[in-house]
Amino acid sequence: METSLELKEVQKLEGHTDRVWSLDWNPATGHDGIPLVFASCSGDKTVRIWEQNLSTNLFSCKATLEETHTRTVRSCAWSPTGKLLATASFDATTAIWENVGGDFECVSTLEGHENEVKSVSWNAAGTLLATCSRDKSVWIWEVQPGNEFECVSVLQGHTQDVKMVRWHPTEDILFSCSYDNNIKVWADEGDSDDWQCVQTLGEPNNGHTSTVWALSFNPSGDKMVTCSDDLTLKVWGTESIGMQSGGGFAPWRHLCTLTGYHERTIFSVHWSRGGIFASGAADDAIRLFVDDNSESQVDGPLYKLLLKKDKAHDMDINYVQWSPGKPLLASASDDGTIKVWDLVS
Repeated sequence: METSLELKEVQKLEGHTDRVWSLDWNPATGHDGIPLVFASCSGDKTVRIWEQNLSTNLFSCKATLEETHTRTVRSCAWSPTGKLLATASFDATTAIWENVGGDFECVSTLEGHENEVKSVSWNAAGTLLATCSRDKSVWIWEVQPGNEFECVSVLQGHTQDVKMVRWHPTEDILFSCSYDNNIKVWADEGDSDDWQCVQTLGEPNNGHTSTVWALSFNPSGDKMVTCSDDLTLKVWGTESIGMQSGGGFAPWRHLCTLTGYHERTIFSVHWSRGGIFASGAADDAIRLFVDDNSESQVDGPLYKLLLKKDKAHDMDINYVQWSPGKPLLASASDDGTIKVWDLVS
């Protein structure tokens, strides 16, 4: 039986004075009476911290982090404990912020990339940080005591601008996607901090035919969804997650391609804990997809369009992300606003 679900706009958040590139929900919030918090970053060189009021459920800006980055802030990511926030900027630096009694202080600045840093990601344990850049490289930083960060590996493998880095949700395996149309999988071969590319997902193995903008994992980490300038979403799977830690590597393989849903570049995709993935695109719309259990699974899993929210924003949607806890979806746009959505039946 079809359920009629609707993506209902809860709130439109204004404050940024330029396009909003990205956002990240604080994973340590939204449960046990702790209000939901997320960070957003923008072309206005600032990062904003938004907090939910538990009585009204509405968000307000609690802090604006400024005067550190000198150019666009492209990406932001909370550490797993929610204590630190990393922000990556076109000024070629990544800043680390610590929440000290409600005030955010820049406690470290990571330098080394030749130009724009496009994305930043923490591993599940909060011991490693990855950054990627237009300089085609991916850097892995080790978190040291006293908010010190040491670069332990510079990964050269992409031939173009690297758009996003993401750690696997349970394993210390890193994924990067690029303007070169490829997704690369990086693993530490042994104890030598010798990170290597263990797999490239590209055109020869049913990969994308244009820039890969983003990727996201399902909660269990055995599936990944990627989105591209080629107007498709692709779902990938791996046989065994556990065997990775045993020194073996379980390769990823293409499961299915979702095509015909988007007319313009898909910039963002995010998989919810409830199994729904959202996509945001240059057509100003948000789409939600869900596993289609009604179809035979002979050719692998199939996904169907759950709903499409037209004119979700006035301009390109750069980023979508589901919240921890209660499933709210946040979207960030070139129109300078962030919207919070609730999935209601």
